[in-house]
Parts: sequence; C-alpha cells; structure tokens
Amino acid sequence: MRILVPVKPAARIREGFVLDAAAVSVPAEALEQELGESDELALESALGLAERGGDEVLVVAVAGEPHEDALRACLAKGADRAIGVWDAALAAAEPLTVARVLAAVAQAEEPELILCGAQSSDAANAATGVALAGLLDVARVAVVGAIERDGARLTVQRELEGGAVEVLTLATPALLTVQSGVAKSRHATLRAIKQARAKPLSVLALGDLGLDAGALLASAGSRTVRLRERDRGEGASLLEGEASEIAARIATIVTEALSA
Repeated sequence: MRILVPVKPAARIREGFVLDAAAVSVPAEALEQELGESDELALESALGLAERGGDEVLVVAVAGEPHEDALRACLAKGADRAIGVWDAALAAAEPLTVARVLAAVAQAEEPELILCGAQSSDAANAATGVALAGLLDVARVAVVGAIERDGARLTVQRELEGGAVEVLTLATPALLTVQSGVAKSRHATLRAIKQARAKPLSVLALGDLGLDAGALLASAGSRTVRLRERDRGEGASLLEGEASEIAARIATIVTEALSA
C-alpha cells in the first residue's frame, strides 16, 4: 500500500511584528516556517501503519517557494519519498487551490490511503483534506483519533460532542484527517537525518502536473481582502469578595451583556 501524506510548512509570525493597516498578507521576512503539529501526527500515523504492513510513505508539500528542509525532516523520521510542488503562483494559495494541486499529485501516484492533518497550525481552515477527498471522490472521515487496518479495510474512531466516540469502517482508497491523540510524533536520530539526504525528493512545477497557474488561481475558493489586528477590548476585571457577592456580580454582568 502507498500512503500519501500532504504536509505544510506552517507560518509563525516573529515576535515584535506589527501588521500594516492596509496589509493583505504578512511579509516573508516576518515569518518563521516549521512543520505543523497536525501534519506531524498524520506522518506518524502513516509511519505506524507502514511499520506493521510494509507500506510506502510518500510526503508531499505545496508552496510558493522551496521548503526542502521540511520534506527532509519527514524523510528523516521515516518517510520513503518526498515530492515538493514549488511555484511562485502558489505563494498565497488558499485551501481549494492547494487541494487541486494535491489531487493532481494523487492521480499520478495512485495512493491507497491519504492521511492529512485535521488543520494547519497557522490558518486553521481545516478545509484542504476534505476538499481533496471531494476532488478525488474517495471515502473520507474527518478528525480521526485512532486508526486500525485489516487488509484493504480501515476501522477508525472519531470523538463526537459530549465525549461520545464514533467507530467507522471503510475500504480503501480513502482519505482521513487526523487530530491530536492519534499518535505521538517521533524524533529523528542523527543517523536518520544523514540517511534522509539520500532518499528521493522530487521537485515539480505546476506544468509538470498538467496544471495552468492562471486557471488554477482563477478558480480559487476564496481570496484575502485584508488583514487586521483583532480588537483587544478593555481587558479582564478581577472580581473580589465573598462567593455570594462574586456570584451576584457575575449575574449582573451576564444580564447587562444579554440586554446590550
């Protein structure tokens, strides 16, 4: 079985950065990139399945500029191959655009299973995985917390509201988005990091996948109009006094808020 794991170098804003009032994006020099937690969990889930079944794990990243370090880190943890789709047109790609690129990769690689992080740690749209499943027309389950496999069939668990656990079975090909609790991310050894340099890492442009940048961006599901700092409000107030006095004050605050 081939398991495909899309990964994303998630952006983190450097300390001290101030957003311009007319900004529609954050400049690259103000960002630090690191592999998102959900993607690490998806990779670990794939590696766990591969260890038990002898599967091939393929990691794929889609971005506007090369992020080979992130892919090499995945290879060092145990992935067999990596593909980076780098194209300047993807610099501000939203989830549907990324999903279309990933779909082209999946159609070429024909994986039996795709494992995605439930959501990225920066934009947190939680949309790319489910959009990819829709484009590929494969069975899918979102926000999975446990995975077991018996041949071509999967048994997965996902937590519902109120703490209930839903157990589902599905056949491959399939796509799962995973959340925290599904696995514990491993650390790469120095030897594995060195060995990762020799593992296959293919670099593709959109044209290599038969995709046109203009048509791809024209069909985007959304676009950023502007960014702004969220309103901070007046800050918190500390209530002091006896329990009955604090309770009465809370009741007054809630009543005033509901009537405002």
